[in-house]
Amino acid sequence: MSRPRAILAWASLAAALIIPVAVAATSPFLSYRSWVYIAAGFAGIVALALILLQPLLVGHYLPKLSARAGRVLHRRVGTGLVCLVVLHVGGLWLTSPPDVIDALLFVSPTPFSIWGVLAMWALFAAAALALLRKPLRIRPPVWRFAHTALTLSVVVGSVVHTMLIEGAMGTVSKAVLCLLVLAATIKAMVDLRSWALLKRMRPGPSGRP
Repeated sequence: MSRPRAILAWASLAAALIIPVAVAATSPFLSYRSWVYIAAGFAGIVALALILLQPLLVGHYLPKLSARAGRVLHRRVGTGLVCLVVLHVGGLWLTSPPDVIDALLFVSPTPFSIWGVLAMWALFAAAALALLRKPLRIRPPVWRFAHTALTLSVVVGSVVHTMLIEGAMGTVSKAVLCLLVLAATIKAMVDLRSWALLKRMRPGPSGRP
């Protein structure tokens, strides 16, 4: 890729990550919220923005970035996502423990809470799977399929969670970000053939996989 196109690609990515956060920072909803609630909210917003990076890194779509550097950044961003989600839930716990308990028990009257909790547990499971890959000697096709399935759960849960919330994020900016997250995730799944394990498990003419 030529240098001008690479610069344009990185600038577009920066805009996609920064604009939703900047729009949220100007929201009138913040004027009557405590700093803990605001910090928790922005931890969630930044986490959603970082989710966009993950398929771009693992799919090697970012120009001038080697495959090895992409894998390293993918792991670091994953760690950052876990930390941000912990801060997000922890901050909400400090401001309203009953609401968080209801969400964790899946009895919350607000649907967006349920989707958020589902995405959270899927993220934790994906991170745990990444850590246990070598100790458990999980075969690459099995690991890739499981990790992709969990990642897709994180993406779908996060997008639905975000779209159902009427909060600091701007309606247009969050919709565009969610669309980009979905598009990047689907493209990476298609290009990397993450469903290949399912084809191997199909029974052949003899009835065996």
